[in-house]
Amino acid sequence: MKLATERAANPDGRLLVISRDLVMAAPAAGIAGTLQEALDRWDEVHPALEALSERIDAGRAGNARPFRPEAIAAPLPRAWQWLDASAFPSHGALMQKAFDLPPIATDPPLMYQGLSHQFLGPCDDVPLPSEADGIDFEGEFGIVTGEVPMGISASEAVGCIRLIVQINDWSLRAIAPVEMKTGFGWIQAKPACSMAPVALTPDELGEAWQDGRLDSRLRVEVNGKHFGEVPTGEMQFSFGELVAHAARTRHLCAGTIIGSGTVASREYASVGSCCIAERRAIEAIEFGAPETPFLRFGDRVGMEALVGDAAPFGMIDQQVTKG
Repeated sequence: MKLATERAANPDGRLLVISRDLVMAAPAAGIAGTLQEALDRWDEVHPALEALSERIDAGRAGNARPFRPEAIAAPLPRAWQWLDASAFPSHGALMQKAFDLPPIATDPPLMYQGLSHQFLGPCDDVPLPSEADGIDFEGEFGIVTGEVPMGISASEAVGCIRLIVQINDWSLRAIAPVEMKTGFGWIQAKPACSMAPVALTPDELGEAWQDGRLDSRLRVEVNGKHFGEVPTGEMQFSFGELVAHAARTRHLCAGTIIGSGTVASREYASVGSCCIAERRAIEAIEFGAPETPFLRFGDRVGMEALVGDAAPFGMIDQQVTKG
């Protein structure tokens, strides 16, 4: 099943069910008004949402209309909690090597708690205060949970995953090192993230979803030029492990979003990267200094996740603007 959120007068939008080919959409009126409501009442509303999805695909949904990504907000325009991990070790290893940083000595996943009260839609402008802040994108994936009890195991946690989403985690690289040195985490370096228009239930991915991991490729373009098409096969920790890590000492409410961190590969020379900082790290290692600039106002970033030949999440296509 594929779900999206249409902009509405209320801040949480209006829940839509989307056809599998991303052509048609139907409001979930009478089932759940918003995605957060659906997550809060998942066991109750899931069968009716699935039935509506089947009617849309069969051409039998009387209230279906063409799906318009430009009218779509993030699947969750605001969320109770956003926790982002760093589950691709080659990304961290490159950054450490390029900047001569010591390895982070930890066995559990790295994870921080970020801004969750706003997620930008897939076609929204990205307003930021200054080009001097080192504007960067980070392509990644995330999951949205149902209720998760404290102390859950990784194998049990997979069953708490309700939806899978595609995320652009915007970052300000000039600010991040300063905040990291405080030991208190990021505030100014991490503005609002963006989401692709469509959230998927795990079964929608078929064999591309196995043991809490997604088998896909993330394609990135900057100003219409290819930047990377990076496979997700090197994810060190499964999403089940990430959920269990987050829930070790706390209960997670329905609607918690947990990210994978920047998708990365050891084969970066052939597949490219999903963020500018990583490409700059590669350039610093190979050429002695970074060459690729960070983003400027007016630049456009496109991201599209590919599962086989399909793009089931839709596309993020945004312009950076002066805030």
